[in-house]
Amino acid sequence: MSLHLVADMQANYSHFVNRVRSSGTVWGVKNLNGWAICPSNERDCDVYTFWSDKAYAKRHCNGPWANYKPAPIALDSFLQNWLPGLQRDGHLVGVQFNADLAGLEVEPSKLATDLSRLTPTTEPDSGCTA
Repeated sequence: MSLHLVADMQANYSHFVNRVRSSGTVWGVKNLNGWAICPSNERDCDVYTFWSDKAYAKRHCNGPWANYKPAPIALDSFLQNWLPGLQRDGHLVGVQFNADLAGLEVEPSKLATDLSRLTPTTEPDSGCTA
């Protein structure tokens, strides 16, 4: 993977963390059957995808996800319910994925730590995979 793409993914991750902390809302896409997921490029598991803003999430409501709609999740619920459940179930979290569904896949516990920090995030540490 090119260094430029990795740098973009790290910047997207940092943007996600800082924006979600500021807004208090995480955005996913879902339909009547549940939330949008994709296979991991890193492990044999599913990746639950989330974005920092409704507009970013809405961009992904096409192709195989054409019948999905953006849906908000309160940050408190995301930290207290979603991320512990995803960690327990062995899933990864993909944040701010681009149109090609490329982005950093992180452990839910790593994202919870970053979202709970008091200072802005400039880049993810070694808890992220590319």
